[in-house]
Amino acid sequence: MTLPRSPAFFMAAFPKVAVLSRAPSASRAALRTPALALGLAAAAVLAPLGARAAVQDCEIAGEAVRPASPSTLAGKSGTMRCRDRDSGQLVQEQEVQNGRIAGLHRIYANGRLVREQSVNAQGNLQGLLREFDAAGGLLLREASYSNGNRVGLARSFHPGTQQLQRVSFHAAPGGELAAAEFTPSGQLRALRCGGKPLLAPAFDDSRPCGFAGNGPGPVVPLYADNGNLRARVTFAAGRLVRQDTFYDNGQLAQQQEPTPTGYVERSFASDGTLRREVSWQVRPNAAPVREHEQEFAANGAPVRERRWRQGELVGEDTFYLNGQPRSRAQYGVAPGGERWLQIRNFYDSGVLAGESSYADNGRYAPVPVGTHRQYDPQGKIKSETVYDTRGRIARERAWTPAGLMRDDEVFEDGSRKTYIRP
Repeated sequence: MTLPRSPAFFMAAFPKVAVLSRAPSASRAALRTPALALGLAAAAVLAPLGARAAVQDCEIAGEAVRPASPSTLAGKSGTMRCRDRDSGQLVQEQEVQNGRIAGLHRIYANGRLVREQSVNAQGNLQGLLREFDAAGGLLLREASYSNGNRVGLARSFHPGTQQLQRVSFHAAPGGELAAAEFTPSGQLRALRCGGKPLLAPAFDDSRPCGFAGNGPGPVVPLYADNGNLRARVTFAAGRLVRQDTFYDNGQLAQQQEPTPTGYVERSFASDGTLRREVSWQVRPNAAPVREHEQEFAANGAPVRERRWRQGELVGEDTFYLNGQPRSRAQYGVAPGGERWLQIRNFYDSGVLAGESSYADNGRYAPVPVGTHRQYDPQGKIKSETVYDTRGRIARERAWTPAGLMRDDEVFEDGSRKTYIRP
């Protein structure tokens, strides 16, 4: 039995997987900037590196041009160079082809190359994009693009080193299909598998993603930056089949493992106590549905249990910490299609305290119907309220240890007729 890849669950367990591959916001803007505005995009990329945005003077073969004014580029070809007006330092170089900005584009900071990319005639990224550390010139990230879409392998590196930080594989359409993330010391921090091995040669994902044999792959440990064990995952043919995550103290925090009909999720307190368990049923061509859920107190005692049938809640029980039932609720559907709810409440001794029934309209406001009864701690009836089909009180009765004390018929206008007086 294999578990479906669940982006929501995976990102909850490994929240950094999708974050670390993103360029800074200014760089993301540059990726989407049309060709004629690339001068402004360069300023946006460089803005965090200086105290203010640079005013640029641009030229092609010694003739002044303005990239924001297409008329100054008309008929020109060659390399446009833009320099900071105050310092004279080179800010960017951009190829121009017959008046149109297209081809290689380099961006500099303090005289050092920080970004190198190419754009096509439509102003979209085309080919290899690389970003460099402005201080040391080391490669920070690289990716390939096809008409603005990231394709193939993309890599990023920990700043100041050539240690791989993240590798991912992209398709257009489809987006990111697989990714692996690494700590500064080179330990695997997160893993997302595709439908086949995709991350080589940067990272051989065939074995850890469960493609090397007929069954599930090995248990893959994942680590935090401080070296602590963060999770263990197991994949079979690219699908997650088991996942354990851990607290910083090494105690199990969450667990996901397969069952004959689906999978089960467990959550634990930092002392190792099981606090929640949810069983899911996996259906062909449909989203998983919950079947059973339990919640536990700090001492391990059950406090709540819920049951579903074909995605519909059918029962919910709560418990006192001494193990006695607190309440039991049952949900159902009448032959005519009307939904109903029946609730029984208990004293902590286990004696029935009350029972009631409702028409469940699905709007979190059940309508009381039928006879509702309350009992004393000895189990003797002490009150009874009868509701009509509209949820209006029609009769009220009360008892003392000596017997029936009050019996009132209640009319629509709120008036009463008493049959037994105290």
